[in-house]
Amino acid sequence: MACNFRFAVVSDLHLALPHTIWDHPSRFHLVEVSIPAFESVLEHLIQLDLDFLLLPGDLTQHGESANHNWLQQRLSQLPFPTYVVPGNHDVPVLMADQQSIAFADFPYYYSKFGYDNPQQIYYTQQLLPGVRLIGLNSNSFNDQGEQIGRLDSKQLEWLDEVLAATGDELILVMVHHNVLEHLPNQSRHPLGNRYMLENAPELLQVLRRYDVKLVLTGHLHVQDVAYSKGVYDITTGSLVSYPHPYRVLEFHQDNHGREWLQILSYRVDSVPDFPDLQQLSRKWMGDRSFPFLVKLLTHPPLNLPLSQAKELAPGMRDFWATIADGDAVLDYPQFPLEVRRYIQTYAAATRGKATLIDNNSTILL
Repeated sequence: MACNFRFAVVSDLHLALPHTIWDHPSRFHLVEVSIPAFESVLEHLIQLDLDFLLLPGDLTQHGESANHNWLQQRLSQLPFPTYVVPGNHDVPVLMADQQSIAFADFPYYYSKFGYDNPQQIYYTQQLLPGVRLIGLNSNSFNDQGEQIGRLDSKQLEWLDEVLAATGDELILVMVHHNVLEHLPNQSRHPLGNRYMLENAPELLQVLRRYDVKLVLTGHLHVQDVAYSKGVYDITTGSLVSYPHPYRVLEFHQDNHGREWLQILSYRVDSVPDFPDLQQLSRKWMGDRSFPFLVKLLTHPPLNLPLSQAKELAPGMRDFWATIADGDAVLDYPQFPLEVRRYIQTYAAATRGKATLIDNNSTILL
């Protein structure tokens, strides 16, 4: 029987020490705020009597050893245990290069943060009596050495064995790539499928077999809670991307034995060099949104002519920021009806009714 407990989720930190910052001209995120934003979050979290902290990947800007070293040293100073899994940015190459650590080296950096066996890049830990965490690795490499989001068969077999031995424990699964769709047709859309776990159906089959209900993900840089056939995928936006969110979650049982999870979301409003971070970051994202929006409008299912897409895109400059913020309310009455209807499929709604659960909600497990 699981106890009552409180934990936090901070995702996609993309930590970058000043001398490592890579200024890519089209990036949506602000790695310049990564360390001060994380420090701001930690200052809040240490006041909350947390039982543990979860970091579901993309801990570093691009797998730099200096950034991994900084993070593991900082986490060692916290008054609560922390658990991590790798994101695509943490292990971007199979073998180490001038910029990034090797894929197999990741567990050695985080031996205090889940990886008791540094020769294995996934793990399980008992967090509390009756509460177990399973940290999965969703980063694989194909025969050409290209990185893909997939769980290998050995890991799936291991997961099945672990779950078969858990009894009635409450299971939390943490993995970087999304397991359920958080955007319309995400698993098949050319702009969204790279954020999905390639073999998510196989993972979901295992999770449902053992009645695992909670999966915590990142990668998409969006605040969203998705549900399908008994499984919740709670994805948390990026700390370095608008709206710079993080979550505090509280599990409790009522007098009837029902299990509830309360989700509260917070934002980093300012850091020393960015006193109005929310406004600046939303503008930053909008200023860089045009190429993405043109792709969205010219890809299926709309397939708009390029000229029309270029005409409509400026009027949607805040579209992705609104999605990233969670609980999106979207309406562009000046747009053609077909386009307007498609855009509204990204809004927070179920069967035409607003369902505002992405940021602050309480769900029955």
